[in-house]
Amino acid sequence: MTVLPARTVRLTRDGAIVTVIIDREPKLNALDYATIDALLEAFDELEADDLVRAVILTGAGQRAFSAGADIPALAASIAGGTKQALREFVRRGQGLTRRVETFPKPVIAAVNGLAFGAGCEIVEAAPLALAADHATFAKPEIRLGFPPPFGGSQRLPRHVGRKRALEMILTGEPVSAARAAEIGLVNHVVPADSLLAEATGLAEHVILHSAAAVTACLSAVTRGINLPIDEALAVEASWFAFAASTGDVTADLRRFLTRKRP
Repeated sequence: MTVLPARTVRLTRDGAIVTVIIDREPKLNALDYATIDALLEAFDELEADDLVRAVILTGAGQRAFSAGADIPALAASIAGGTKQALREFVRRGQGLTRRVETFPKPVIAAVNGLAFGAGCEIVEAAPLALAADHATFAKPEIRLGFPPPFGGSQRLPRHVGRKRALEMILTGEPVSAARAAEIGLVNHVVPADSLLAEATGLAEHVILHSAAAVTACLSAVTRGINLPIDEALAVEASWFAFAASTGDVTADLRRFLTRKRP
């Protein structure tokens, strides 16, 4: 395993799986603008590397996945006026969660502690998520006077239902990892000391399949989930056509048809 140079975002690589670590532990891995930009840069690099098949996204330490947006940076942007805040804060944050959501390789959020505000919004955007048993999730933006700005007012209701989402958004109260799994915010809750091993195991299971098939499945679901069914079926068909045009389908069909039967 190699470790790339330290900064507020660190990458470690183990074969085809790269772990992206938000590394501002003294700040509970809060997302300042430099960190958001570094995450976007990292995802650009990982998409371009064909040897990378899956990404695990986590936070440094055991206390926090991410406490959310960096409040001093937000305050400075708001002090500069609404246009500046939209440009520097909202567009940047929405760009990050959209990048995670639409990434053509599986992204697994490994939630190693609290995931508040923007941290929770990243979890919502990730296609897959595992939570340590001590993790907590919250939407505290209302306490600062605004709705979730990184996509959370839209993705959370789509994932967990309108009333469950509004309870979190309107109260700002945290929910446990067990509750997050119950409502569908995360896939599974695992012991904290095995979180990264479980995330790696999930990634390994996914990347047993062809890269084209994984991308097609991710893209068909992400693109189609909010469309009317007829439009969504057209999206599904287009991604089937993409996958069927690759040599992987021919090889997989041949393997299936020639397999030894019990």
